[in-house]
Amino acid sequence: MARIFIILGSINLFLSVALGAFGAHGLEGRIAERLFEVYKTGVHYHMVHGLGLLAVGVFGERLTAGMEQLRLAGWFLQAGILFFSFSLYALALTNIGWLGAITPIGGVCFLIGWIFLAVAAAKK
Repeated sequence: MARIFIILGSINLFLSVALGAFGAHGLEGRIAERLFEVYKTGVHYHMVHGLGLLAVGVFGERLTAGMEQLRLAGWFLQAGILFFSFSLYALALTNIGWLGAITPIGGVCFLIGWIFLAVAAAKK
């Protein structure tokens, strides 16, 4: 279980850096400033929660109790990245307003993921 979250964390961190560089070098000045800020928010949350996935993987190597909660934490953080960050990327690139309605689903996934991580750590 730990390995998959270390792999997912690494892939997401790679993507967040690549997408951040794309935004900084390819989008700035080409999309509205408001949409550029939306894009940067997606990158920021993508990177933070990629680090969270790495933490889940590392904790998975060390914890003996709370493994189910840890697994759920990882999957909720991954879902949050997909719903939150990628909806913001799509919104920034297309300016299709209804995509913003997907973003809060990702935010809730992030919150649930962090709660599951705390519960897993408390069970140690």
